[in-house]
Amino acid sequence: MTNFSFLEGASHPAELMHQAKSLGLAAVGVADRNTLAGMVRALMGAEAVDLTLVVGSRLGFTDGTELIVFPRDRAAYGRLCRLLSLGKSEAFSSPLREEETRIEKAETRLTFEQALALGEGMIALVPAPERPDAAFEARLAAWRRRWPDDLYLAAAPLWRGDDRARINRLAAMAQRTGAPMIATNAVLYHHPGRRTLQDVLTCIREGTTIDRAGRRLQANAERHLKPPAQMARLFRGHEAALARTMTVARACTFSLRELSYQYPDEPVPAGYSAQGWLARLTLKGARSRWPGGVPKAIRAIILKELRLVRELRYAPYFLTVHDIVSWARSRPDPILCQGRGSAANSVICFCLGITNVDPTRQEVLIERFISANRSEPPDIDVDFEHERREQVMQYVYQRYGRDRAGIVATIIHYRPRSAIRDVGKVLGLTEDVTARMADTVWGSGGAGA
Repeated sequence: MTNFSFLEGASHPAELMHQAKSLGLAAVGVADRNTLAGMVRALMGAEAVDLTLVVGSRLGFTDGTELIVFPRDRAAYGRLCRLLSLGKSEAFSSPLREEETRIEKAETRLTFEQALALGEGMIALVPAPERPDAAFEARLAAWRRRWPDDLYLAAAPLWRGDDRARINRLAAMAQRTGAPMIATNAVLYHHPGRRTLQDVLTCIREGTTIDRAGRRLQANAERHLKPPAQMARLFRGHEAALARTMTVARACTFSLRELSYQYPDEPVPAGYSAQGWLARLTLKGARSRWPGGVPKAIRAIILKELRLVRELRYAPYFLTVHDIVSWARSRPDPILCQGRGSAANSVICFCLGITNVDPTRQEVLIERFISANRSEPPDIDVDFEHERREQVMQYVYQRYGRDRAGIVATIIHYRPRSAIRDVGKVLGLTEDVTARMADTVWGSGGAGA
């Protein structure tokens, strides 16, 4: 896990990648709890040191069980994203109990049945509990029967003094259930020195102090990356379990680099393509903007912009923004709105009524913002009067469906002042002391936040 498993992982993705490279590891599988949020940073870190990243996620189910999944290919990655979206939406729509904490409210609500329904093309690892019993073995056997091809029993050392006997028992369980055992390390941080920070995070998560945490803390400082030789020593006699780690890494060929900008189709009238309908609306708007006749120079700019939009296949995006703005302005009591952003500085947007700022008077070229030489998608922001934004959102949900529209999410992370206050509580400091310490921090940002 990385620090994107909030209040669990104690290392940034890049730190894990750099440490893995220095230890001589060939690949690293990252599986944060119910999220893929840290994968871009993990990819950047892996590419910086020429390391293979295996993309995954640790799914927590509503009955307390867990499954770690790694998509083999692009299609399986899409299903994993759909699965996580489903779990987040169900958590959001489910009624919350009064006693639920802020962390629990953010949890994903999934079941094994849902994971199974969307699990095609995914390799699944079942984490072995601290004390695997008959109930766990029965569940492992049942899951293996229903996920027959790519389900493994994930074994990790606990460093309690009985690891060899425990791993032998897990190997026997794997043989009985038909779920091959695979060696894992249950990493929470990249280096042993991060154990202290991980303890602090645990205390914050549990709402306790370091003096009272007791057995809620990790028993030792072994939840860090280890070199191949040490892993081989830990799993001596079970070399096949170690070999399976690379089997999984080689099987999971998906890379985030396969993802590219792909805007969905926008509904258009019968007989029109998205590009054709955009051209029609743009020329109609141009005649409205210049009722005395569209100047030849302006017409040339419009045609140039339309060619660029066609080349980059951005027509559906412009149509979506136009549709929402048109709806807002066509209300009996029109909703005030104004477009801005890079692509909004185009004659097309002026003609479509997305913006009322004439870019031709400012001599702003669309190539400054949209170019065939840049892979970035267009950017049009529309500001709506804040008292009526909910009406606009409900229209978007109604037109495109709630399963195809969403609000941009944010990732929880600490600002320095909040971190100081929470760490102060963990250390048992009084509120006045932590408040005074927090006041020594200027601003709200933080390096590496």
